[in-house]
Parts: sequence; structure tokens; C-alpha cells
Amino acid sequence: MSRPVRLAIVDDHTLFRSALGQLLNAEDDIEVVGLAGDAQGALDLVKETSPDVLLLDVEFPGPGVVPTVQTLRRVAPRLHILMLSMYDSPTTIQELLGLGVRGYLLKSASDAELLAAIRRVVADPRQVVLSVTSKLFEAVPEHSSGNLSDREIEVLSLASLGLSNAQIGRRLDLRESTVKRHMHNVFVKLSAVSRIDAVNKASRAGLLRNPGH
Repeated sequence: MSRPVRLAIVDDHTLFRSALGQLLNAEDDIEVVGLAGDAQGALDLVKETSPDVLLLDVEFPGPGVVPTVQTLRRVAPRLHILMLSMYDSPTTIQELLGLGVRGYLLKSASDAELLAAIRRVVADPRQVVLSVTSKLFEAVPEHSSGNLSDREIEVLSLASLGLSNAQIGRRLDLRESTVKRHMHNVFVKLSAVSRIDAVNKASRAGLLRNPGH
């Protein structure tokens, strides 16, 4: 994009978010538009500054990261959310990716990794960025693909065609929230970290159906 990337940071550690803000604001193609330390601050910040990218800590005061992300996605559906955390919990990562966050990075990531992640998600709307330890993938057991329900297979088959949750809902006469719940269950059962990962795993297992039949 020709103008600088508008970026906001939410972290409950004042020194960390201030230092990170100064670091990122020194880049010619990034403009830090605001900092916040809790869930309400994050929501107010996004409404007031309309950032392109939000760096969001996983743990902060408020109702919790999942409802906060859900609210942010509803208020600003075009916002690119990148999670920052001290821990790489498989369950947390799967759940947040299922909600539409664009990446998950450990706070131990290098400056170069963080900058690359920010630029990548803005440049490519299909890109999902993960910067985690290899132990994450070792810790996630392979679930039996046969555990998917008929409805979950139906939803995933439509997702494999590139349909959005809303489009899948219209095809199956389901609420979008119901489609999201099915997709979340698919992520957990297949130990998938993205839609593409879930589709690939289901395809290898021969689970995908022709939606026309």
C-alpha cells in the first residue's frame, strides 16, 4: 500500500507496549496510531483510529481474548489482527485462527520476524503468519478424521470451494455463527491451524464431498 500501515498495539504491560510502539513507529512504512492496555481500550482504539493492523496480547484485563477478538472482528471486519503471546498453546492458537486472526507470534520473535509478519498480512489477505516453537506441532495429537460429523464435513467441503462462512450459511440455511462453530470443531478435531490446513487434511483422508451431490 502507498500510505504507511496504520498500526495499534494492545498489551497490559506499559513498558512493553511503549517500547514496541517506538520500535515500529521508526519504520518508514508503519505509523503507530495508538496504544491500549485492556479490552475496552482495544475496542475504543480501533473505533477511534481505524488501524490496518492490531497487535493484540493474548492476556489482558477484560472479558478474555476470545470475546474481545469476536467483538473486534464484528466492529472492524477488515482489521488484520496479529496475536502476541509468551506461550504457544495449540488450543488457543486454533481457536483464535478459527475466529479470523491473521497470525500468532511469540514475544520472543525477532524484530525482523514481527515486521515481516505485519507487512505480509497487509500485502496478502490470504496470508496467515505463525511464529511459534516446533513443540507446538509435536504437542498436537493427530485426531481421527472419522470424528467429523456429517454437518462438519458438509461445511468443510463448501469451505474448500472458497466460500465464506456467510456464503456457507446461506447454502445450508444456517446462521453464520453456527457455521463458525462447526469450523471451530473441525479445526480442533483435525488439529488444523488454518482453513487451508483443515481442507488439506480432510482431502488426504478422503472426507470432502462434492457439494452438488
